[in-house]
Amino acid sequence: MAESFTTREIDVRTGSRETVHDLTRECASFLRDVAAGRDGLLNVFAPHATMGVALLETGAGSDEDLLSALRDLLPPDDRWRHKHGSPGHGRDHVLPALVPPHATLPVVGGELALGTWQSVCLVDTNGDNPSRQVRLSFLG
Repeated sequence: MAESFTTREIDVRTGSRETVHDLTRECASFLRDVAAGRDGLLNVFAPHATMGVALLETGAGSDEDLLSALRDLLPPDDRWRHKHGSPGHGRDHVLPALVPPHATLPVVGGELALGTWQSVCLVDTNGDNPSRQVRLSFLG
């Protein structure tokens, strides 16, 4: 089996408020361009110190539940030693330890092999940086 590696960086606007941003369509579009019906792995990587990648159900409240849980675990207040940016910004730098900045997902027949309710999402609590990049890489 011949293997190939293809990567693409995409720009994403997450806005100026904490958010869960669904990337599933962008991932599927990338795979349509590069996977050509092959099996392999898709790696989604956020090259930022204040953002994570998660798999979760969106649109039924889970995205807001996640943000609420993160506010409970990482309150946006002045307790953080990391002080630059808006108040509470230090928590944004702790986020990737809890929601890693990457995910590696199976690709079968050129398509993401996700569960019925799973979506690939960026988790961004940093309102100071509304423009982000994400690196999508396919090995197959």
